[in-house]
Amino acid sequence: MSYATKPLSNRIAVVFDFDETLIPDDSFKILLRDCQLDVEAFERERVAPLIEQGWHKYLARTYCLVQESRRREGKNKITQERLANLSQKLHLIEGVSEMFECLKKRAAEIVPEVEVEFYLISGGFVDIARNTSIAKHFTQMWGCELAYDENGEIQFLKQLMSHTEKTHYLYYLSIGIERENEQDLMYNYRDVPIKQLYVPLNQVIYVGDGTSDIPCFTVINQYGGIALGIFQDNSTAETWEHREEVTSSQQITNLVPANYKQNSELMRSLILSIECISKQIALLHLSVGE
Repeated sequence: MSYATKPLSNRIAVVFDFDETLIPDDSFKILLRDCQLDVEAFERERVAPLIEQGWHKYLARTYCLVQESRRREGKNKITQERLANLSQKLHLIEGVSEMFECLKKRAAEIVPEVEVEFYLISGGFVDIARNTSIAKHFTQMWGCELAYDENGEIQFLKQLMSHTEKTHYLYYLSIGIERENEQDLMYNYRDVPIKQLYVPLNQVIYVGDGTSDIPCFTVINQYGGIALGIFQDNSTAETWEHREEVTSSQQITNLVPANYKQNSELMRSLILSIECISKQIALLHLSVGE
């Protein structure tokens, strides 16, 4: 390889949020409804007072959920098994199941050596995502991790995935860290030689729906990756609730309806993103004489 050319990586990473990105609803709200709880009352009467006292939203929600489970008896408790069973009932956004192979196929048509890997970085309970039918497509799935007792009942969070925490996992996947530890948390991404990266961030496509994804949009823009924002079909780009929150450094490449069907604007955007990065990789293959 010539020292005048960029290091070559044959990987593309496509990163998704989960709630309202791959499924049309909020998985926490789905869990509440599965427990026959009124979502609005739960948030207003139990969670909101804790947030007013300074609790982090995700911690407050989990604490209230744990308290609710402890009030219950027998099969009505909130357990790891319950979350797994709930996963089987989730409805995916239309076209999601077919999307993975479609993107892999398009990349291979341009550069046969290219590997497309999929990652999930979610602020929701990742055990729900891990038991869905699409979990097999993901190299890694990260999110809020729950602790369980010997009977499988939820105890509390052992890993919090806040909005800014999400950005750390972009760096983890880029350098190829599968499981973070204290030493890993100390490293500075800018000090890692590009030739040591598992997948450079300019070869990352990030897909998210809102506020929790805005810090990731910033990182992706900073390193030249592609960020796609999505909104539900009952909304429009003009009325996207997070539109006014996005600054110039957080802007996205496209804002499209959440629909993964063939020829939808979202799928066209994803395919064009795959083609763009694949062609950059093809150019680098030429530069190293392959």
